[in-house]
Amino acid sequence: MTKPGPNAARDVGVPARRSAIYLLDQIMGEGKLMAELLAAGTLDRLSPDDRARAQRLATETLRGLERADRVLQKHLQKPPPLHVRNALRVGTVELCQGAAAHGVVNAMVSIVGKHKRYGHLKGLTNAVLRKVTDGGAAHWAKLRVPRVPKWLRGPLVSAWGPEAVAGMESAQFAGAPLDLTARGDAAAVAAQVDGTLLPTGSIRLHAPVQVSTLPGFNGGEWWVQDAAAALPARILNAQAGETVLDLCAAPGGKTLQLAAAGADVTALDISEGRLERVRQNLIRTKLQAKVIAGDALEVTGQYDAVLLDAPCSATGTLRRHPDLPHAKDGSEFGTLIDQQARMIDHAMTLLKPGGRLVFCTCSLLPDEGEVQVEEALARHPGLAIDRSALDQPGVDPAWITEEGGLRLRPDYWPDLGGMDGFYIAMLRKGA
Repeated sequence: MTKPGPNAARDVGVPARRSAIYLLDQIMGEGKLMAELLAAGTLDRLSPDDRARAQRLATETLRGLERADRVLQKHLQKPPPLHVRNALRVGTVELCQGAAAHGVVNAMVSIVGKHKRYGHLKGLTNAVLRKVTDGGAAHWAKLRVPRVPKWLRGPLVSAWGPEAVAGMESAQFAGAPLDLTARGDAAAVAAQVDGTLLPTGSIRLHAPVQVSTLPGFNGGEWWVQDAAAALPARILNAQAGETVLDLCAAPGGKTLQLAAAGADVTALDISEGRLERVRQNLIRTKLQAKVIAGDALEVTGQYDAVLLDAPCSATGTLRRHPDLPHAKDGSEFGTLIDQQARMIDHAMTLLKPGGRLVFCTCSLLPDEGEVQVEEALARHPGLAIDRSALDQPGVDPAWITEEGGLRLRPDYWPDLGGMDGFYIAMLRKGA
């Protein structure tokens, strides 16, 4: 058995912290999303524990970024290079959340000190973090809930008002609990996993857990899916034997819902890699669906129903993905909005007469939801919106919009832990 080296104790926590800083450097410096970095294997060389810790540290730092910067501001004459600033941010978040000062400061000094370009700033790192140790937590606690960046906050305030946006920001800062969708009896699964049965039928777990160790995982009795993301398939209400096309299907939660209802499901996504996860979950849950890699604008055929979860800004998922507003700047929104309109129009050609289309986006921007449906109704005279489809357990009538869609926001269910932001509408093609 190899004995630990003389620096082993000093290096505890360094790999996870170094990786967390790297994630932040890539997100804020290179505009990359955390999901992309993880899928590319950025953390694969770490142990499972360090991998989870690195991701948690990066996520918590992104959530508390404004507070961290305000705490650091009083100790810095000017912002240091991004890498050093991110090391200070991670250290500040840890210190203000009660981590042992000695371990945090030593780790960050070690990480900065070994950087080829910025090693000379290890003294600054040490001095600043020692100042944060003295009074940083008290300062942190007095600061406002962090706001989303201005480029996104402006459009959100215009759409929903400052009070609603403040509620969304509180939900983002709190983070997202884990939601499950049951293949069968949701109440039984909730009891099995010690979860809470939500009004809409999803199961919520508030304590951190390792998903694969939960009861029912190996038997495929449930899958992970935010409560809001579970509603589009419920609104579509697929029936046994119906032909249903799930466009942009990955990661596959809606495909599983449609298959569990007994429909003849075709799941299509442009990413072969993302579809592999869909296949794995179909095997685990013992459900059947035809899985195809392809472009949603090129698929052909005739179906009883189509579920289109269109590519969008994903602004409704900030409580689970706080990296998004720091990696993006909104410049791609116009392209996404145009793409959504084209997808709606193409989806209409795939419906049999009298067929139904559920259009949804995990966006908080009306241009990607309410406006899309209003314009689609104007473009297609035979198209009608079905308000009655929104009559689902747990759906508050106040969430139904003027044109007849369903608007979900992170500030809803504040006492239950919130939900993702979504827009959902059921459209029916003329006979």
